[in-house]
Amino acid sequence: MSNLALEIKTLIIESLDLEDISVEDINDDDALFVDGLGLDSIDALELGLAIKKRFNIKLDANSQETKQHFASVSSLCAFIKSVEDK
Repeated sequence: MSNLALEIKTLIIESLDLEDISVEDINDDDALFVDGLGLDSIDALELGLAIKKRFNIKLDANSQETKQHFASVSSLCAFIKSVEDK
């Protein structure tokens, strides 16, 4: 597990107060919403704000592209790396 993936998983757990879930319970490629982790639209807003604050990334909440970035931990890692590389 990469440091970035670990950081994102920790951020998900802490920002959403997921007390019954550990970092090991979250698979990098599992869906974060509906299936997989089972997050909802309120969780998406809170997670988006946490990602924005932590990584200083501008997000467009209504963009289909943004929704794709939040599909899994792996896709979030790829998105954050691509923004940081610019």
